[in-house]
Amino acid sequence: MPDSLNDNAKDGSVIPIRFTRLYMTLLIILAILLTVGQILTQWWLRTVQDEFWIIRYSALQRHQSQQIVKQALQVVDIDEQDHFKENVDALRQVFPVFESYHMQVRKGRADDVKVVITNSDTIQRLYEGIRPEFEAFQKGAHRLMQLQRFEEVRQPDVQFAFKLILANEKPFLEKMDGIVRQYNGELRAKLIILQSIELYLYIFIVVVLASFGLLIFRPAARKLKQTFAQLVEAESQTAAVNKKLLSVNRSLKETRQKLFEATKLQYEQKLDDQKLRTSYLIAGQEEERKRLSRELHDGLGQMLTAIKLQIEGLEAGLARAAIPEQNGAPAYSKNLKTLKSLVTQTIQETRSISNDLMPSVLSDFGVIPAIKMLAENDRSETVDVTFKTNLTADMPRLDKDVEIMLYRVTQEAVSNAVRHANPSHIHIELKGRANTLQLVVSDDGQGFEVPRKKQANALMKSKLESNSDITEPLKLRPPSQGLHNIQERTKLLNGKFKIYSTPGKGTKLHVSIPYQTHFAYHDSY
Repeated sequence: MPDSLNDNAKDGSVIPIRFTRLYMTLLIILAILLTVGQILTQWWLRTVQDEFWIIRYSALQRHQSQQIVKQALQVVDIDEQDHFKENVDALRQVFPVFESYHMQVRKGRADDVKVVITNSDTIQRLYEGIRPEFEAFQKGAHRLMQLQRFEEVRQPDVQFAFKLILANEKPFLEKMDGIVRQYNGELRAKLIILQSIELYLYIFIVVVLASFGLLIFRPAARKLKQTFAQLVEAESQTAAVNKKLLSVNRSLKETRQKLFEATKLQYEQKLDDQKLRTSYLIAGQEEERKRLSRELHDGLGQMLTAIKLQIEGLEAGLARAAIPEQNGAPAYSKNLKTLKSLVTQTIQETRSISNDLMPSVLSDFGVIPAIKMLAENDRSETVDVTFKTNLTADMPRLDKDVEIMLYRVTQEAVSNAVRHANPSHIHIELKGRANTLQLVVSDDGQGFEVPRKKQANALMKSKLESNSDITEPLKLRPPSQGLHNIQERTKLLNGKFKIYSTPGKGTKLHVSIPYQTHFAYHDSY
């Protein structure tokens, strides 16, 4: 073993491996020795513990025999005549226990604690020697337990049974004492053997530890000391190199921080540009909605109204010129009514589309009446739409962009709920609190599982770490195009958008924008 340790001078990396092997070998040997010693000790102690129970039962026989004699004396005593039945019952309770314990310990058993041992030959001979006294106790006690009246005590066989118990009391006690002493002697001999075994195990373990320390660990520790000295020298050499690396690393960190700040500014500028483009796009959409609304209302709507008037005039002229038929109205009357109904429906649909594109009530009276009209128009037999607000009519009009955003968000939220959630009730609430406006649209529909996505800052950080192009626009995929539109409109006013939904429990949409009510100039939308 020392020769193998000398090889470590050439390769210091082998020392920890070999030292670990030696240490594990010692632990395994110690574990085996301790385990064997513990198993042997526990087995021996269990045997001794079992013998303790048998000795206890044997010692109890002496006390029980004295109780039997006491009860027998009370049974035949004329002064205890009034308590005759109680004394006989007490004898009937004590003797069966005495008899059962004696039969068990004779076989090396204690059934109450489930203990079984093997009695030595000496113990067996002693139990054979005490058998006559025990049988005399049995015979006498059984006769006394058969008594029914005190007058039977004077019978010769009862007197004989009583004298038989008294005559065998002392011999039984002396022989039972001998049995107990024999049990104690044998138990003491086993404890001495156990003590010797533990002493030998201890000496053997000490010898093994001393051998490992002198022959293995001492040379290994010497080699480890040499290796540690080499490591200390190498550490002092690398300390200077580490200082240079630290200075270089510090400059790299400063450069990286500057790069990160520059990239962050570039990203924020990119977001601002994207936000500005989105604002222009939404403003263009609103202008296009306004233009289409005007064209539908002023152009197509007027033309359809004129067509309806012409059909009504034609219907009236034909009705005056026609000769009534015998079976009812003229044949062409039904076709004219159908044509007039279709034109009327087309006019109503055109007005509805024009109002959805840009409701006149929004530009003329503001967002509160517009949302009220939206709730009334979307109310049906299956869906109840309610609206509540703490903004009053005497308050100043909101800003034009804010009113358009609130109306469009409400319109989109109600439309999504009606089309996808199958609700029975939709509630719209617009509240002004401190310096914020809060819009809440909730329904009791079927709901959905809200997807969880990474936020833009976390995504930007991942792009920085992966050195990807920061100028690429960051996109968070929305759960639907409608929710995406609501998100974009809310961001343009520096607002916050949250949605809460649980399958089967409805959906709640919450929009909050920083705003302080003030007078605003409104032109025609």
